[in-house]
Amino acid sequence: MTAIERLRRFLFATALAGIPLAHAGNGPVDLRAIDAVHGDAAAGKAKASVCSACHGPLGIAIVPTFPNLAGQKAEYLYWRLVMFKRAGKPESPMTAQAANLDDASMRDLAAYFASLPPAAGTAGTGTMPGAAIYRDGDPAAGVPPCQGCHGADARGRAGADGDPRLRVYPMLRGQHAAYIAQRIKDLAADASPFTSTSHVMAPIARTLDAASVDAIAHWLEAGAP
Repeated sequence: MTAIERLRRFLFATALAGIPLAHAGNGPVDLRAIDAVHGDAAAGKAKASVCSACHGPLGIAIVPTFPNLAGQKAEYLYWRLVMFKRAGKPESPMTAQAANLDDASMRDLAAYFASLPPAAGTAGTGTMPGAAIYRDGDPAAGVPPCQGCHGADARGRAGADGDPRLRVYPMLRGQHAAYIAQRIKDLAADASPFTSTSHVMAPIARTLDAASVDAIAHWLEAGAP
């Protein structure tokens, strides 16, 4: 086990202390207990016409404040839809969109977008300011390395292909910088995270200053390593 993996497990265990394996009361959903998400990608494609207005016809968002969905992990996408359906904020356009989706439709949409080729990004390098924070964190500020959960290449956790529980960590490589920055800010402000992964990420997001958020976001948008 690497030092990064040991740190990740320690942070996760500490943050999740006392959270049950099911969604009890108003506690977060513990995604360590999930099964693989299976859906019909062809059916999802037929249902995705409304999604394309914000996320693009091939899952690459036209407006940079919206996330790219193409190539994202199906488990991550499904549980984001569940979050919007069960606990979405009224001001979010996704709350209304998810309200009438049944479980099969959410699985189909997740399978469809997961099947698409991801955004390529541009020519990011390991010398960009965000690279060091992503790779090594900022120990002085209490920031752990992002790669511990999101992978050294920002394509998701190592071992995710064989374990659906690891596919709830999103791929960040090639994601829009504006979306990443806003998502980190939203996590930092979230007093009652819906899932266990958000419960872990929220205090980490609060340790990042604006310059660090901007640096990480632009490095990831450029295509990371």
